[in-house]
Amino acid sequence: MLSSLNTWLWQERLWLPPNCSWEQLEDRDGRVFAHPHHMLAALPLALVLVALRIVFERFVGLPLGRWLGVRDRVRKPAKPNATLERHFLETGRRPQESQMALLAAQCGLTLRQTQRWFRRRRNQDRPCLSKKFCEASWRFAFYLCTFVGGVSVLYNESWLWTPVMCWENYPNQTLQPKLYWWYLLELSFYISLLITLPFDIKRKDFKEQVAHHFVTIALITFSYSTNLLRIGSLVLLLHDSADYLLEACKMFNYTRFTLVCDALFVIFSFVFFFTRLILYPTQIIYTTYYESIVDRGPFFGYYFFNVLLMTLQVLHVYWFGLILRMLINFLRKGQMAKDIRSDVEESDSSDDGLAPEGLQMKNGMTHEPRAAPADGPRSRAAGRLANGHVPGT
Repeated sequence: MLSSLNTWLWQERLWLPPNCSWEQLEDRDGRVFAHPHHMLAALPLALVLVALRIVFERFVGLPLGRWLGVRDRVRKPAKPNATLERHFLETGRRPQESQMALLAAQCGLTLRQTQRWFRRRRNQDRPCLSKKFCEASWRFAFYLCTFVGGVSVLYNESWLWTPVMCWENYPNQTLQPKLYWWYLLELSFYISLLITLPFDIKRKDFKEQVAHHFVTIALITFSYSTNLLRIGSLVLLLHDSADYLLEACKMFNYTRFTLVCDALFVIFSFVFFFTRLILYPTQIIYTTYYESIVDRGPFFGYYFFNVLLMTLQVLHVYWFGLILRMLINFLRKGQMAKDIRSDVEESDSSDDGLAPEGLQMKNGMTHEPRAAPADGPRSRAAGRLANGHVPGT
């Protein structure tokens, strides 16, 4: 059964150009070609990278962060409260004011104490600054190494400077050992990111990041299996050229080196725009969509590969929209704003009865709340909520 499934899955008419067969890609006369089973080595190597990351963050990232002044903010934990905890986990992390008043009455707390409990409980789930720095430092080290390694692997190759050369004598292109190891390392890294996904910092573009990882793994695996190594290597190098700049920007942001962070972010924005919104569509997608079938007809693998590349381009446009918003804020304020993908830690206002923060108005302005009389309408509303009377919406 497995043999029949394997034969059906790797049909030549699906994955190879017309008039090409797998027999042409068999190793012979000292010539070695890429084979799908080579990529199985990425699975154990991904586990090695996970272990290496743990060691790196513990013995390199954490001491480096402390040396650069990264300090975790002291957080006061929320006091154990079964009712509020159940609402937090099952109903929502940010209850409406009507729900907040009802919960306060159920627990015998004031509205202010209930609000403070939810702020502290939300802060407990937010990653500390040292964790963010360690994660960014690991990714910076890896992306920088793979970018430098990729440049050294491809610098003397003709297809780096002339992408149309990717299709010269395709698919009869032999495998270079250094290209194989670079490919294997990249695939292992993205698999390791999926393994550590439940433990990594979750930002607002979490779903897009997951989609990116799956598409990247599919691209690397497919391009290797069908001997599309040349064009695949260009895609990898193009992406690595901007990723290490972003991680470096994060590191300097966490260490409060504002000027360096701002300068790096401007450089990263330009590199991202140039590589992913100009070079990627005009060089990579153009050559795969048009030039790849000049001497051969389209086939299923051609469409599949281009769909994956187009999916990446959609993600590029989405992320550049976020970058553009941050750049606009930077030009307006003269300094880099917070990462709009990140969840910001809330300040714990008063613990000893200080005045509550200003209430947010619909027009974005704030005002300081005035103390409500004990028999005022707000107190009567809270009393009705405590008795089970919820206002209609």
